[in-house]
Amino acid sequence: MAVDRFPIEAGHIMMFARSAGDPNPIYYDVDHAGSSEVGRIIAPPTFVQAAAQFDPDYPLRPKIGQPWFGSGREPSGAAGGGGGQRDSASAPPGGGVGRGLHAEQHFEYHRSLGVGDVLSVTTRPGATWEKEGRRAGRLTFAETITEYRNQDGDLVVTARSVGVRTERAAAS
Repeated sequence: MAVDRFPIEAGHIMMFARSAGDPNPIYYDVDHAGSSEVGRIIAPPTFVQAAAQFDPDYPLRPKIGQPWFGSGREPSGAAGGGGGQRDSASAPPGGGVGRGLHAEQHFEYHRSLGVGDVLSVTTRPGATWEKEGRRAGRLTFAETITEYRNQDGDLVVTARSVGVRTERAAAS
């Protein structure tokens, strides 16, 4: 993912917190947040994941006038691809043809993220490793490192994601 500009807005933070079911007033109440240790409205822990909606190439981002994964037009939302069966060219990294999984997600916070910050996002590959599985053959693990920097170029969040791809569909 490469995003040049991800503006952090109060309404965006509030809606994200509500969608996650988190009623903490530090995510929406200016007076409460102002009297807190951080002194301002801050974003919930996994909020940076919303940056994907600012990436025009994000495969799960709805595109106006085009079918997309999850649109309901077909069972998977993609033409000819029922049940999540997409060709690997259109599949998100680590996925495709029902053999990929999102295995882990870790966030390291270097500073709080709040209203008025404008992030840029860069992603790079991390480590890869393999392990022999019992039901699906060789498992290939791939790490992705995503760095979120604020408008001053300061590193705000480092996210580490691990995907796993199986050699074949799991035997029952």
